[in-house]
Amino acid sequence: MLGHSHALSGLAVGAATLPWAPVDGTVSQIAWIAAVGGFAMLPDLDQHCSTVSDMWGPATDVPSGVLGKIAGGHRWGTHDAVLAPLAFGGLAMLAADAFWSSLLLLALAIGLALRALHFVIPGRAETTVLGNLILSWGGAWYLLDHMVNPAWLPWAVVAGVLTHIVGDGITTAGVPMPLLWILNRGRLIFFPMRTGATLEKAVLVPLFIAATVGFIYVNTEVHEAVDPFVDRLLLSFG
Repeated sequence: MLGHSHALSGLAVGAATLPWAPVDGTVSQIAWIAAVGGFAMLPDLDQHCSTVSDMWGPATDVPSGVLGKIAGGHRWGTHDAVLAPLAFGGLAMLAADAFWSSLLLLALAIGLALRALHFVIPGRAETTVLGNLILSWGGAWYLLDHMVNPAWLPWAVVAGVLTHIVGDGITTAGVPMPLLWILNRGRLIFFPMRTGATLEKAVLVPLFIAATVGFIYVNTEVHEAVDPFVDRLLLSFG
C-alpha cells in the first residue's frame, strides 16, 4: 500500500485497540494512537534512499541501508509476520526502559506518521529534515513529559508492524512467507490489489479515516470535551 495508507491504517488500529492497550489517560491514549500509526511505516525503513528513509537525512538513511541488507532487501525480512514484530518489538523493549531512548522511539514514530500524512497537513515543514525533527522530537518530548514511563511502546511497535504487513499482504507484491522465505523466497498474497489503485484511494483511505475518528470517539476520553459542543450545536438546530 501507499505510505499514507499504511499510516492511516495504523492510526485506525491504534484507535481500535485502545480498550486493550496498556495506557491510561488522554495523553497516553493519544500517544498510543500516534505511535501505532507511525510504526505502521517502520517496515519500509528497509529501503535505502526512499522517502521514508530520507526523513532525517543521513541519521535515518544510513541505518536504513544497513537494515535493508540485513533484511535481505525491500519487503523481505522487515515484512516477515514473525521475525519483524519480534525483532522490532525486542529493540523497542530495550529502548522503553530509559527516557532518552523512549524519546527517540516515539519521535521516530511521530516523524514517520508526519512524513506519510504530509498530504493532509498544511505547509511543508514535516517533509523537510529540520521541520520533521523539530515537530517529531517536540511532540514526543511533550507526550513523554505528560505521562508515566511508556512501557507500552513495544506493543505499539508490534501493532504497527503487523498492520503494515497485513496492508502489503493485500497488494500484488505480497509479503514474504513467514520464516520459510529464507529458504525459498516464497511470498504470500492475500488479495491482489495494485498499490495506489482506485480501491485503495477511494475506499480504503476514507474507511481508515472514518474508523480512526469513530474509534477515537468511542474509546477515548477525548470525546468528553467534544460532547458539550455537539449538544449545543444540536440544540441550536432544534
